[in-house]
Amino acid sequence: MSDSNNTIQGCTWPGNDPQMCQYHDEEWGIPLLDDRKLFEFLVLDAFQAGLSWKTILHKRTNFRNAFDHFDADIIAHYSEAKVQSLLLDAGIIRNKLKIKATVENAKCFLAVQKEWGSFAEYIWQFVQYCPINHHYKTTGDIPVSTTESLAMSKDLQKLGFKFVGTTICYAFMQASGMVNDHLVSCPQHQYISSLHSDWQHPFKNIP
Repeated sequence: MSDSNNTIQGCTWPGNDPQMCQYHDEEWGIPLLDDRKLFEFLVLDAFQAGLSWKTILHKRTNFRNAFDHFDADIIAHYSEAKVQSLLLDAGIIRNKLKIKATVENAKCFLAVQKEWGSFAEYIWQFVQYCPINHHYKTTGDIPVSTTESLAMSKDLQKLGFKFVGTTICYAFMQASGMVNDHLVSCPQHQYISSLHSDWQHPFKNIP
């Protein structure tokens, strides 16, 4: 793992913000297979639309508490009264469209789990069940969307998901470690590359 000083030497986007540095060092880019965490990033990335990740990250604990620790089964059954209470919660982003989309996305998420066995098994198909290791030298080299995120976006929308444009999907891919977009000068790039070399996906009946 890297520390905040190493973060600054490599990836510059965390800046000097402690929460951003911790997120960079401990989560961003590490391959993620846990459905609850994947749903969390799906929710948070949707709320990020039009905003900065720093804004969302600083409200993450509030989001976790407000949305029942990202339990999709609970969220899928939110009543209108619950939605209205969320609109009064100053600790989160009080956007009615995004809140309602979270409820609908929870329903879609559960449907995917039922069909595929897990959301992870479904979502990782867009990188052929193997994380992509990029080798970018500058932040400007990193794309905001790719053919993979576009394919993901189109399929998620077809399934009824909201706030899943190609840019949001690529941010999700970065967060969940489907791609390694740490700069090559960042110590985390080498660490995550080592995880890729030992990668063995757990999905059944998939080569």
